[in-house]
Amino acid sequence: MPFLKRLLRWLLILGFSGMLLAVVAVGVAYWLVAPRLPAVSVLKDYHMQVPLRVLSADGKLIATFGETRRIPVSIDQVPPMLKDAVLSAEDADFYHHPGIDWRGIVRAGWHVILAGGQKVQGGSTITQQVARNFFLSPEKLYSRKLIEMFTALRMEKELTKDQILELYLNKMFLGHRAYGVAAAAEYYYGKKLDQLTIAQCASIASTFQLPSAVNPVTNPKRLVARRNWVLGQMHEHHFINKAQYEQAIAAPDDASPHEQPIQVHAPYVAEMVRQQVLKRFGNDALTEGYVVKTTIDSSRQQEAVTALRNGLIAYDRRHGWRGPEGHQDLPASPSAANLEHALAGYSAIAGMEPGIVTAVSSTAATVHLDTGDDVQIGLDAVSWARKYINDSHVGPKPKAVSDVLKRGDIVRLSRDTQGDWQLAQIPKAQSALVSVNPEDGAIQAMVGGFSFTLSKFNRATMAARQPGSSFKPYFYSAAFDRGFTPASIVNDAPLALPDPSRPGGLWTPSNDDDKFAGPMRLRTALVLSKNLVSVRLLDAIGVDYARTFATRFGFSLAALPDNLSLALGTASVSPMDMARGYAVFANGGYLVTPYFISEIDNRDGKPVYIANPARACRSCEERLLHPTPPAPPPTNMLSTPANGVATGSSSPAPAASAAEETEALPADAHGAGDHPPVLAPHVLGIRTDYLITSLMKGVILHGTGSAAAALKRPDLAGKTGSSSDFRDAWFVGFNGDLSTAVWVGFDNFSSLGRSYGVGEFGAQAALPIWMSYMGSALKGLPENSLPMPPGISTILINRDTGLPTTASDPNSMPEIFKVEDVDRLRAKAAQQQDKDQQHAYNIF
Repeated sequence: MPFLKRLLRWLLILGFSGMLLAVVAVGVAYWLVAPRLPAVSVLKDYHMQVPLRVLSADGKLIATFGETRRIPVSIDQVPPMLKDAVLSAEDADFYHHPGIDWRGIVRAGWHVILAGGQKVQGGSTITQQVARNFFLSPEKLYSRKLIEMFTALRMEKELTKDQILELYLNKMFLGHRAYGVAAAAEYYYGKKLDQLTIAQCASIASTFQLPSAVNPVTNPKRLVARRNWVLGQMHEHHFINKAQYEQAIAAPDDASPHEQPIQVHAPYVAEMVRQQVLKRFGNDALTEGYVVKTTIDSSRQQEAVTALRNGLIAYDRRHGWRGPEGHQDLPASPSAANLEHALAGYSAIAGMEPGIVTAVSSTAATVHLDTGDDVQIGLDAVSWARKYINDSHVGPKPKAVSDVLKRGDIVRLSRDTQGDWQLAQIPKAQSALVSVNPEDGAIQAMVGGFSFTLSKFNRATMAARQPGSSFKPYFYSAAFDRGFTPASIVNDAPLALPDPSRPGGLWTPSNDDDKFAGPMRLRTALVLSKNLVSVRLLDAIGVDYARTFATRFGFSLAALPDNLSLALGTASVSPMDMARGYAVFANGGYLVTPYFISEIDNRDGKPVYIANPARACRSCEERLLHPTPPAPPPTNMLSTPANGVATGSSSPAPAASAAEETEALPADAHGAGDHPPVLAPHVLGIRTDYLITSLMKGVILHGTGSAAAALKRPDLAGKTGSSSDFRDAWFVGFNGDLSTAVWVGFDNFSSLGRSYGVGEFGAQAALPIWMSYMGSALKGLPENSLPMPPGISTILINRDTGLPTTASDPNSMPEIFKVEDVDRLRAKAAQQQDKDQQHAYNIF
């Protein structure tokens, strides 16, 4: 008995000593690592990395930028079944332990001993995992484990259990760039959290342990095994009943990749947004969950993409078949692997699927597509494919499919409007389209090329091309401000001017058709796009005056040549420049600045920036009470710096514009709604605007753009443009709702050539794109054009002289003038009549 007492005493002493040593060891360990413990209070307001999202004006997704997929959710948005699944898989005792699981630690320690000192997995609670993922490195060190444990204990003191679990459910990587349960549910199942089944909840919970190897897509078999174990744990912990367990166990793995669908195809706009938001907010812009709302109208953007692609394809087909993209020698009976290897490196572009010809005859060909489908096409599908000879000539129409295709050819197919497969080829020519709201410059649609995948170069904003005759309305406006009228007579006749740089020392401009019509009215000259009249008109008003006047439309002097070639449109401009310039005609004479970002919200949905662009605002009280005469715009509106994005400051900040920076109010300045509008500078008189617009309406009614009359909209006005040797084709036009510029050409400035003897002028190459877009964009909208302003008179003139006449004159026609020009012209007509009478008297 005394022996037992002594033994018990020693055991108690040893136990107490062990406990004391353990406490001392823990105290020493804490003393050693305490300086290295992180401040967990930052987790109370921690921002998860959330990608940048770009939306259209009507809230549709244009793009997402960022390396991670994450959709942060609050703990009350997570269904109980999903929480139970995660707890069952990772830490069933989470709501009861103090942050560390002593039994788990002892168990892990015992495994270390059994493993001969090697570090093993296990023993970490959810709190410890949160501590490790937020603050610590992944390396397996005993010191890091101690810091992890103490950090977990500190977290449990400063955060609630729900706060810790919320961080865990949002932070953890769950495979395929998905971080957090909401992103995983969307990627693997295409569902919101509240739509998940029990089996799907268990599957997502199963990915926490080894997300790269065990997830529903990468390794379905391992995932199902892990899922079924999780379901067993859920049943064991009474989170689900037996019937639910058996039903979930029997459920198949129905996961598949679900990329967030892009709803609006506007990659060139998205890239502009990315660059500008990065410039303003730095690299955090891609991870701080900003939502950028653009000015893009989703339906108009889609119409623009469709119109541009169809127009380029039509041009490309007019110029023939350039041959297959590649060729592979195929064995007699190629295997699926042979065909897959042959198509490696080719991908679908703009709906054109790559494929390899596996069989061909005179009447049909079989094409194996990269989708795995075998498609048979007949002669109708290749009938357009005349052989390309050069930019102006093609071969005869093919009489057999074998005239076009050979076995082993790598080609592309696309579906026509009836859904039938047709032979296709990627156009080599390029195009750009920009459409802006003339009221404030909001970009409604923008396409920078045929395919962003093939070329990131944004021709809508970055290309500097010659606008040809589409530039004429600018200096015609200058002429109307200097006393010329739509009825002024200018001679359309051969012209030779000194130019030492040319052979013979002479510059001899000509009309596009190399014909001359003699004296004609300016209205007719613009409608028919007579170059020689333009040269004489520019010479009459002066190049310096015309260049300075053109800056009123937003052009810099540096872009405008200081010689008479300006009359032929030799300036260097972009489609955005031209859409902006024509917006002045559309809005009554005010220079607005194109912009594409209307609002930026933070991750909480609160605006950090709201655009407040300068507006034409013709009927605004501020404009009516304080009218200003037309004048050149401020100098800072004639440069084209990078697009700026404002932040919420106390002073006006730059807006996100496509051409330059304009003033915008900070986000919190819009609340009261009592701020006066920012007024765009008045640059063109309303009467001059009305006159030049009437001429451009004539271009569509019976001029070079007459094909657009098919749209049956009398409010449309515009002008064709073509540069020398058909290097550039343009059509720029507008009504009160939209100003739209379309350009077509080659990036290397080669000629667009001729098609069946007809030159690829603006009316041939660019106008069909403009018509297709504008016809759809304006469908259902009422007519919208400037009303006749005060100070305009309509009188009868003689068609030949352009001078006022009477109704008895059989050669009379109506014309519009500024009222001050009418008396002057009537006096001139009277003088002319006196001379004619005097001449008649002299005869006798």
